[in-house]
Amino acid sequence: MGLNVNLAGLELSNPVIPASGTFGFGYEFAELYDINILGSIALKGTTLAPRFGNPTPRIAECTSGMINSVGLQNPGIDAVISEEIPKLARFYTKPVIANISGFSQDEYVTCCQKANAVKEIGAVELNISCPNVHNGGMSFGTSADCAFELTKAVKKVLSKPLFVKLSPNVTDIASIAKACEEAGADGISLINTLLGMRIDLKTRKPVIANKKGGFSGPAIFPVALRMVYEVYEAVKIPIIGMGGVTSARDVIEMMLAGANAVQVGAANLIDPYACRDIIYSLPEEMEKLGIKNITDIIGGAH
Repeated sequence: MGLNVNLAGLELSNPVIPASGTFGFGYEFAELYDINILGSIALKGTTLAPRFGNPTPRIAECTSGMINSVGLQNPGIDAVISEEIPKLARFYTKPVIANISGFSQDEYVTCCQKANAVKEIGAVELNISCPNVHNGGMSFGTSADCAFELTKAVKKVLSKPLFVKLSPNVTDIASIAKACEEAGADGISLINTLLGMRIDLKTRKPVIANKKGGFSGPAIFPVALRMVYEVYEAVKIPIIGMGGVTSARDVIEMMLAGANAVQVGAANLIDPYACRDIIYSLPEEMEKLGIKNITDIIGGAH
């Protein structure tokens, strides 16, 4: 069974990657199993300065999913480079994907410049769902122009592959993906979380302190799949698909829609062995479906 995939020059032994924010900095899972089985690891979202994150409560359960408003809690790029990545390197020998967030173009550029110098980082995933402080708080990813400018600025300081992670909270995700491609992005990651909320019937107030949060889990899989399908038709660069993936069959479906690799998010929070079990069961599912090489099916539904 051929499980190898290529992400803009980054070779992966299989297409399964734990999604940013659902796997910590990776080494926490090394106590449970040999994490070298993973295709790569998308590290926790990292900003320039350390962030404590949003007020609690910041998690709410939903039917077939969850809402989170963690607010990019992280120790900051310098601590990630000097402490977290070396810790992970003791257990994981493959290149990782740094997930970079920011609230201004300068912040993104500085973080990417620092990440570019780290040998363990094989690619950068740019989270453009953050509010742009210089643009009235509108997310960088809701405007094709903003996405273009940011991608272009970051590409100037990066020699490693750049994957831009898109927000689904837009009317036309394909045009934003196209703008990122035109600005030099090497690939697209999609989708980030949808926007949702829950209300506590006793207090009659939102469950989450921030009122709204990112909705993820199996319920969003059909939306994510549709967006991967649309973006595949719009761009020629590789796609990392994510959103509600819980099984090897979901991975195959995502790849048929056009993904070169697939990230697994919320499933890790329910079952820490989720990624491992998906990788174990992939060859069996491929055999059932008559698939010899996983790369043969990329975009096969078009």
